[in-house]
Amino acid sequence: MNLNEYTEKPFVHFAEDWAILTAGVPDDFNSMTVSWGALGTMWGMPVAFLVVRPIRYTCEFIERHEKLTLSWYDEKHKKALGIFGSKSGRDTDKAAATGFTPVTLEGAVTYKEAKETMVLRKLFVQQLDRSKFSQEILKWYAEGTKEEHAHKLIIAEVLSHHEGV
Repeated sequence: MNLNEYTEKPFVHFAEDWAILTAGVPDDFNSMTVSWGALGTMWGMPVAFLVVRPIRYTCEFIERHEKLTLSWYDEKHKKALGIFGSKSGRDTDKAAATGFTPVTLEGAVTYKEAKETMVLRKLFVQQLDRSKFSQEILKWYAEGTKEEHAHKLIIAEVLSHHEGV
């Protein structure tokens, strides 16, 4: 699909549909569910803006590898997306736990069950600074909880978009 023709629901595609973010290559990858993000244009190219808490295992793979994928799924897979979002790849084989099948797409990893996948190339990663948040945003980062760690911002070029795999 031509990226200039992409018309998915921009304000709900992440929040309501959820996506799986996968970082890495076929022999070294990890995946997690994301519900925050955006698609847009920066530096003259189509990009995805993603945020991942530094305590998430997937962050290690984002730091190590250039390729990422974002993939969306039919509603029937919502329970599986819950597992990808609540279990850590440190101690759970999420593909085995959900029955999802990892596949290679342009050197990156996604899942056969995806209805839509974007292949991305990491351009920028930076830890967000809590001291720069407005008061209303700090509620998302309650001190003394695992959520107190501010996200890392990832900006990645959207290299391609695929319906199915």
